[in-house]
Amino acid sequence: MTGPDTLSLDGISLLLVWTAIATYVLAFIAYTIDLAQRSVPASIPQREPLLVGAAAAASSQTETTPAEPLDSMHTPPSQRQRQRLIWARIGTSLTVLAFLFHLAGTILRGIAAERVPWANMYEFALTGTVLIVAVYLVVLRRFDLRFLGAFLIGMVVLLLGGATITFYVDVVPLMDPLKSVWLIIHVFVASLATALFAIACGLSITQLMQARRERRAQASSETAGPGFLRTLPPADALESLAYRFAIVGFVFWTFTLIAGSIWANDSWGRYWGFDTKEVWTFVIWVLYAGYIHARATRGWRGSRSAWLSIIGFVAVLFNFTIVNMFFKGLHAYSGLS
Repeated sequence: MTGPDTLSLDGISLLLVWTAIATYVLAFIAYTIDLAQRSVPASIPQREPLLVGAAAAASSQTETTPAEPLDSMHTPPSQRQRQRLIWARIGTSLTVLAFLFHLAGTILRGIAAERVPWANMYEFALTGTVLIVAVYLVVLRRFDLRFLGAFLIGMVVLLLGGATITFYVDVVPLMDPLKSVWLIIHVFVASLATALFAIACGLSITQLMQARRERRAQASSETAGPGFLRTLPPADALESLAYRFAIVGFVFWTFTLIAGSIWANDSWGRYWGFDTKEVWTFVIWVLYAGYIHARATRGWRGSRSAWLSIIGFVAVLFNFTIVNMFFKGLHAYSGLS
């Protein structure tokens, strides 16, 4: 990794990004402590609306209680519950602070480059991760997904830190094919879809863990799996919410595919040319189309549909990293030498 002049706008941007990463690490630690505390049974049974609008399964419910409707609870947490979830609140506060540093660093990178800050892998990682956190924070206003904080913020630390170390490049002028309004629209919408898929993936992973715990609890009438799962919504509720996020992400990804074809025609005179990036974008679309179809088909609900959601997001990460770095094609805009 090379570094810019520390007095330049790009240098300040990089400093803000590293400050954001350090703050995200603190948020991750706080969220992890929250999960550890959730693993300790409360001395007095209590209801905890850990997924507002999804389910209110809590310590007072039995292991086999069915999921409540997604929109059945909007009650604010009690004083006891606020005390119990203090580390989740600290993690969220640190996430907001890190997000502000992150957003400022991304904007300064764009100002330094005099264009939108997503023209190479480093900049796409900047924008993609800032959107993951932005969507997460917006969603928290309706659904209490703080139990996903350790997963999402941990992933942001890995992606943003790895990209800053490995993918950082100095500001350079845009290549001719990128000088288009479609750079603004196409890449931003793809980043937004990625953020939604990331949250869906986190919910699907939690769903698998919760479903396994519920199966074991029904078989043996004993608590099974990590203790914090007792305080989370049932697997059915997690699956339903993951499906909602995947649906919205799929709509944005469909637009990404269409916009990319229009941009390809403007730049290269054809809508589709089986370029590696084009193929993988379509593969991801097919995976999520399959997931949505599987979820709509009763027999494919549960673990099998959750695995499709997870595989879809793995394909998104593969498309961003491996395809950009090791596959040659017309979309070779990683910025790496």
